[in-house]
Amino acid sequence: MSFLDLNGKTILVFGVADKKSVAYKIGEILWGEGARVIYSVRAPGRRDSVARILPVGSDIYVCDVEKQEEIDALAHQVREKHAALYGIVHSIAFANYPRGLRSFHETDRHDFLRAIDVSCFSLVSISNAFKDILQPAGAVVAISISTTRMAAENYGYLAPAKAALDSSIVFLAKSFSAFSQIRFNSVCAGLLKTNASAGIPGYVDSYLFAERATLRKRAVQTEEVANAAVFLVSPCSSGINGQGLVVDAGMSVNYFDRDLVRAALEERTTRDG
Repeated sequence: MSFLDLNGKTILVFGVADKKSVAYKIGEILWGEGARVIYSVRAPGRRDSVARILPVGSDIYVCDVEKQEEIDALAHQVREKHAALYGIVHSIAFANYPRGLRSFHETDRHDFLRAIDVSCFSLVSISNAFKDILQPAGAVVAISISTTRMAAENYGYLAPAKAALDSSIVFLAKSFSAFSQIRFNSVCAGLLKTNASAGIPGYVDSYLFAERATLRKRAVQTEEVANAAVFLVSPCSSGINGQGLVVDAGMSVNYFDRDLVRAALEERTTRDG
């Protein structure tokens, strides 16, 4: 038996888009640990594209999490083929920037509520739909962000959506404790280089700055976040519940990094020259 004790356990992974996505790397590591990984993607076209990068014969379902009837149908389909799930990985987020970067107070109501629905409420709805399929000592893990308290302007209203997700993790852990030992946790990831993040206006500049702000001067890698998620979904993390595990290479404790302070002071001196 491996240290993580995932061999033979069935894990449902939401959110694979391409080989750079966190969900893809999580699935890859789970396969390596002997888990039985099944996937859910948003649309038939996405299923066709990810089928080309996943192991041959992978079980891939289609579910638009904005539609309750599709979530319910997914739970029924999974129940028909799999006796039980040990875990669920929620790696889903959505934000729409049709007019580019705007000030937060100009956020469109529809865009904001849709981001909350996809990025946060979908976890609540999925958990409820699958509560009778999940093993009593199973685990649910969501992918969040390293901090929702920092007003990173280019991240916009997706940060409040992730804050709602983090809070929902706590409430789901408490709610499910009434009838099971199913655990709910999140991986709060630092800035990552993914195709999804590349669509956020100004993200690249923030990513490059975040890399310099880490203690090691090297950005967080997708595999590092995936490793944390696999640990949290495994029995090895049985004592962790209702928590957010920050994976940011120390960025959050390094505000006064010597090199960044020096660069800022030199810029100011040049500007005031």
